Amino acid sequence: MNQILNYLSYLLKSTNLHGIHSPFAYDLVKDVIYKRREKSEKFKIIEAIREELKQDSSLLFGTDFGAGSLSKSSQKTIGEFAHSSSKSIKYSRLLYRLAKWHQPQYALELGSALGISGMYQAIGFGNSTKFISLEGNSVLAAKAHKNFKNLNLNSSEIIEGNFDETLSMALEKVPQLDWVFFDGNHKKEPTLRYFNQCLEKASEKALFIFDDINWSTEMQEAWTEIKQHTNVYMTIDLFFLGLVFLEKREQKENFLVRF
Repeated sequence: MNQILNYLSYLLKSTNLHGIHSPFAYDLVKDVIYKRREKSEKFKIIEAIREELKQDSSLLFGTDFGAGSLSKSSQKTIGEFAHSSSKSIKYSRLLYRLAKWHQPQYALELGSALGISGMYQAIGFGNSTKFISLEGNSVLAAKAHKNFKNLNLNSSEIIEGNFDETLSMALEKVPQLDWVFFDGNHKKEPTLRYFNQCLEKASEKALFIFDDINWSTEMQEAWTEIKQHTNVYMTIDLFFLGLVFLEKREQKENFLVRF
């Protein structure tokens, strides 16, 4: 109920193109965020993989370091997880458009899950981007690895394990970070901790994307602190996703954009 009320408030307060006065933000929203006519033959492959996963009745076990434990008692299947936790087509394709627009050299994802959002990002990046995706659950990591392999994403890598350990490993593999998608922990303290770790390797024009910024009070608090950080110069709040830009500007700007 709290999230529904927050979403209604977002609809009332958010703006469209007419309320954006920054030329950079205006062009980004018009040409990337709102432009939904992208086409790729690989979309069909990814969505076929998604539909196959939805039919998977095998049980999902192991540890989910961001949201508690997955055990026999939960009786959650891969198919149920694919239905409830994978990024929707709308937001998956937004990630694709942003990836294709931003073209980072080095990209990181915290939370591979089944690999759906990772595949969309990777095909947007192209083969010139070194892409590392972290996943805490061994079953999900194996599924994501298989799905990446099916798309021949040879410049992408999945690292399995607790982010508290694997994030440092990933950061040692790259000279800088130009893109980070935070989608693996929905608690305030680890979200802010991982954010600050990634800042240490962030390039000047890095784009950080946070998923589910209104998922809970903790995530709302984390998002507020991120917006206020001295290294953050512009943010775009799309309610379910938050975009963070680190490139220095004359003044800090925060936009609440209807999507």
